[in-house]
Amino acid sequence: MGRLTERRRVIRIRDGVVSTRPDTLVAEEPLEIRLNGKPLAITMRTPGDDFALATGFLVSEGVIGAADEVRTIAYCAGATAEGVNTYNVVNVTLAPGVTVPDISLERHVYTTSSCGLCGKASLDAVRTTARFAIADAPRLRVAPSLLSALPDRLREAQRVFDRTGGLHAAALFSEDGELLDVREDVGRHNAVDKLVGRALAGGGLPLSRAILLVSGRASFELAQKAVMAGVPMLAAVSAPSSLAVDLAAENGLTLVGFLRGTGMNVYAGEERVVLDGEV
Repeated sequence: MGRLTERRRVIRIRDGVVSTRPDTLVAEEPLEIRLNGKPLAITMRTPGDDFALATGFLVSEGVIGAADEVRTIAYCAGATAEGVNTYNVVNVTLAPGVTVPDISLERHVYTTSSCGLCGKASLDAVRTTARFAIADAPRLRVAPSLLSALPDRLREAQRVFDRTGGLHAAALFSEDGELLDVREDVGRHNAVDKLVGRALAGGGLPLSRAILLVSGRASFELAQKAVMAGVPMLAAVSAPSSLAVDLAAENGLTLVGFLRGTGMNVYAGEERVVLDGEV
């Protein structure tokens, strides 16, 4: 199993003083996800929670929506020509009777740790493959003051970031602000997949009463993952993309950006945010 961090020698320059020292870096390794033995995707990730990452990815792609749709999941033994298990290849075997849909989101060849999608075809694909209708979920109502407190709670839970400064994070909170789960990864989309995969394994989908908070920006891909997991509210500490806003508006997702201090922008689904004078 790969390590979360690695040590490297660096030359440190501070106020003109040069020294050498070891530095802690976040690990980044490729993970190949296979479906029923066939290659599906390669993503650059921080090792750890690989099974959750794989199943969360399959939820995002509309392949599965419940834990009983997975028959087995395992690292591929003999992943190299020499027969060595690298722990960088995971095979997911679907349960009998589970149909493999046409995966048309066009990212099943290679993804990077900061990848995103764009275009009308992607919007259409999410619309036709989403299993959980956010609009049908019980109405979530969240006060701005509660949202404002979430980034600090996320930051406090980022253990590996404290050692490396090089990880993104994603967290699930209850409507009362309780931290339900948090994952870190070199790619924020991987961190979300790990959250969704862990929720899937625990029978927690759809996440219809949860708030998803991500470090950095809110891309189309993260909005897609929220919709596919049935999450009604996505918040980000930075800006959303235009396509993320379009996807949120089309699917009834509340999208909050620039969540910093006491400020925030609500780009879609404002009915879930308690505004001044409302109860």
